[in-house]
Amino acid sequence: MRLVQWQDAGGARKVGVASDDGRVLQTLQGADSVYRLALQAIRERQSLDALVRSRLSPETTSYDEVITERRLLPPLDHPDAARWLITGTGLSHLGSAAARDAMHVKLQQDEAQLTDSMKMFKWGMEGGKPQAGRIGVQPEWFYKGDGRCVVPPEQPLELPAYALDGGDEVEVVGLYVIGDDGTPWRVGFALGNEYADHVMERQNYLYLAHSKLRQCAYGPELLLGALPVNVTGSARLARNGEAIWSESWLSGDTNMAHSIANLEHHHFKYADFRRPGDVHVHFFGAATGSFTKNVKAQVGDVFEIESPAFGRPLRNPLGPARQGDELVEVRML
Repeated sequence: MRLVQWQDAGGARKVGVASDDGRVLQTLQGADSVYRLALQAIRERQSLDALVRSRLSPETTSYDEVITERRLLPPLDHPDAARWLITGTGLSHLGSAAARDAMHVKLQQDEAQLTDSMKMFKWGMEGGKPQAGRIGVQPEWFYKGDGRCVVPPEQPLELPAYALDGGDEVEVVGLYVIGDDGTPWRVGFALGNEYADHVMERQNYLYLAHSKLRQCAYGPELLLGALPVNVTGSARLARNGEAIWSESWLSGDTNMAHSIANLEHHHFKYADFRRPGDVHVHFFGAATGSFTKNVKAQVGDVFEIESPAFGRPLRNPLGPARQGDELVEVRML
């Protein structure tokens, strides 16, 4: 089952289920928020799937119209953006077979000769999938922002004046709600474009945090249940309606150095991230991106990410570009 949030023509929020053929959205009766549905399911000790099925109405909406009119919302959000936290991890995916072979050759070197990034990748390969009930090695981790940095599907990702680049990062995203007792509950998964400045990051890996404090997008559909162990998909960057870059991508446990459970543990082990009522959006690491082939996106280009498991693709144009990198001055009281 895949959930979608959108606004109707009058601006009212709607929640529905995407049909198998992706043509219509079947509305849920009396529901305007996946967040509220998730809290209800937690408190009533039932699955979200069961709750959704009990609320299905005969009302349907054209999915194409919602997309064309840019009325999609992120598939999970929070009424208070400050309690909607965006984080992620990196160095978590194995890549294509060719990339894996090249990586294994590098990892045969003495660890003292490896870069810090390669060391972390090696540690993940060796200890990122612990036995059930055990804690594995820590992954790379970053904080991106709160709900104010989330851009709905089909809406433009802003190119800041201070940015050296605005590039896609093709990822799977975990979506969570924290229960009243502080227990993290995974609501489901979505496609994600983590959107980062790879030119800045490549200048020095210590610029990673600066490159991440930017907008992002995920959705449009929220996949309930477990993530398939082998997620396949494709991504492209279109300019004037023509693809200037495209590539298949892989995710899921089969294609990752870390297990999902290990990545989740090392995020939610911090008590500050288990505050009741909060929403967490966690990017599980880039599977690919146009930057890997040194393609530089331009304002007006369109990022597109899709996978059969997730229904409709996630699309966002790049731009507009913010003009002028103004100095921010702090005043003394």
